[in-house]
Amino acid sequence: MMNQLIRTTTKKYIKNISKQIANKPRYFASAEVGERPEPNVCDSLLQIGSRRIYSQEHDMYREMLRNFYDEKVVPFHEEWEDKGEVPRELWTDAGANSMLGVTMPEEYGGLGVDILYSSVNWQEQSYAGTTGPGWALHSEIVCPYILNYGTDEQKQEYLPKLCSGEYISAIAMTEPGAGSDLQGMKTTAIKDGDDYILNGSKVFITNGWLADLVIVCAKTDPTKGAKGISLFLVEAGTPGFTKGKKLKKMGMKAQDTAELFFEDVRLPKSALLGKEGAGFMYLMEELPQERLLIADMGVAAAEACYEWTRDYVKQRKAFGKTLSNLQTIQHKLAEMKTDIVVGRTFADHCLELHAAGKLDNGMASMAKYWLTDLQNKVADDCVQLHGGWGYMWEYPVCRAYVDGRVQSIYGGSNEIMKELIARSI
Repeated sequence: MMNQLIRTTTKKYIKNISKQIANKPRYFASAEVGERPEPNVCDSLLQIGSRRIYSQEHDMYREMLRNFYDEKVVPFHEEWEDKGEVPRELWTDAGANSMLGVTMPEEYGGLGVDILYSSVNWQEQSYAGTTGPGWALHSEIVCPYILNYGTDEQKQEYLPKLCSGEYISAIAMTEPGAGSDLQGMKTTAIKDGDDYILNGSKVFITNGWLADLVIVCAKTDPTKGAKGISLFLVEAGTPGFTKGKKLKKMGMKAQDTAELFFEDVRLPKSALLGKEGAGFMYLMEELPQERLLIADMGVAAAEACYEWTRDYVKQRKAFGKTLSNLQTIQHKLAEMKTDIVVGRTFADHCLELHAAGKLDNGMASMAKYWLTDLQNKVADDCVQLHGGWGYMWEYPVCRAYVDGRVQSIYGGSNEIMKELIARSI
């Protein structure tokens, strides 16, 4: 009853807020209803009401999320960076505000909306410069695996808990000796009667420290290569499943990342996600969405860095004038804006394709490699334009510089992306 009330309240908010967004000059587009300016002509690349792929309902949801990040995440993010995790209460708060698993059907606790609503959430997280909450992986990677391949019992058991934030989830693919090469994994789940015995270890697992539920990739038949990989749902507290230390990273310091260990973990057949031996196929089917969200968060981070830097150079003085009056600075901003607008146009095109079920692995790989490289280039340029202050942790551009470095590594390194693209050439 309470979850239904929350969803109803959120939907009413999304429907009724349109009257409130008319007179907000900097972050709301000034176009008439039915017209949506593209970012290049807006006052800000972060402007609500721009970009033709979105509707007014998406704008309303975006404003709600922007307020949430400004009020409940940004002021506390530095504290969470010191702790290496965000509080569990933030997850349940996000669930209560319809921010988790929104594309899941209403019967499982979601809103049943399109992927563009999810993209609004991960973009706003990037605009806020708050990389701590691992919501995108939880909502757009783990939840779809369970929805698409789970049994009715698995969906009914786990999806409502994931959408409410009661459960935090992770997916365990990467191993100490096997990164992007999933076929090289050593973790096994060998049958023992009707059960499976899981052994192995995983590393660099986002949400791993807080996770209540983990999708674990393991080989049920080590002799079959990719065709021997299966997926399992493993709950925290299962005997033999232990969590290692929280890993200390270059960036994304508030996002809990951990090692996971499995020693003779006995799993019932009901823990198998989908068909035995079909795990690699499932991974390949879901990777385009994972790579798209990494790509889109990348260009969104670039947009945020640009706006932070544009504001900075308008205020910072050198040689008797503000930096923004220097031609070298103007040209650098012009280059960055052009690159970002080109990247945003490509990202939105990919979002459109994905919403229509037409985004293939090759295009997703192009987006992931090109837009995360763009993210890192823009962050580097923005730090340079900030001068010495760009090297100070208190400035968001400094944190964005180190947070963005991993974007070209996880989800399949950008070198692997180029290899995948090359296969179709």
